[in-house]
Amino acid sequence: MINATPSDQPAPLFALRGICRTYGEGETAVRALIDVDLDIYAGELLVLLGPSGSGKSTLLNILGALDRPSAGDLAFQGASLTNISDHALTQFRRKHVGFIFQFYNLIPSLTARENIELVGEITENPLDAQEALELVGLGNRLDHFPSQLSGGEQQRVAVARAIAKRPAVLLCDEPTGALDVKTGVRVLEALQEVNERHGSTTLIVTHNADVARMGARVIRFGDGRVRSVETNAQRTPPSQLVW
Repeated sequence: MINATPSDQPAPLFALRGICRTYGEGETAVRALIDVDLDIYAGELLVLLGPSGSGKSTLLNILGALDRPSAGDLAFQGASLTNISDHALTQFRRKHVGFIFQFYNLIPSLTARENIELVGEITENPLDAQEALELVGLGNRLDHFPSQLSGGEQQRVAVARAIAKRPAVLLCDEPTGALDVKTGVRVLEALQEVNERHGSTTLIVTHNADVARMGARVIRFGDGRVRSVETNAQRTPPSQLVW
């Protein structure tokens, strides 16, 4: 098992053993994940790095209960998620997971504040919308509609919406993929701030090798497999990243 973690680590938040994901059958089957073994610890900021089609987004979807593995076992806080009901997976996703995607998925007819307040309808103890927006540097944009915000600002609203759930896990799929470097750095700074202040275990999927320098660990994917797990002895602040 490839898993570069210190021997004195506490029990993992997620434990993955032999995770496989295959789409289709027979000669046309696509093996998106192959025998993935991995431990993910509470409060980590991990970067999942690899080219398109390498399996990193598939893994993110399985961790977030948007998809199920074809084989293997996935456990969260010591409890298996592999064979539980769809309803139980929905409850897990609702209670514990925040998602951030490449495209912002904001509701155009709602203000930034209102987009975030929607989360309160499905969350027991949501973060106040203004507090969430201030955390990502947009406290002065509460009543702006998405059309009045730049791409970077819209993505930061999406970050604020995700963290308003106070999630244990924050899953980010190419969150800077549609942004220029300057605005991408601001989004990465917001993610790092959430990770450090709220302790949300944060996974960032990217094909950008430079982003890997900000992670505590870097999980490198290739052809559906985890090729390596590396620890950054010295992490680089987002403000110093260039791509």
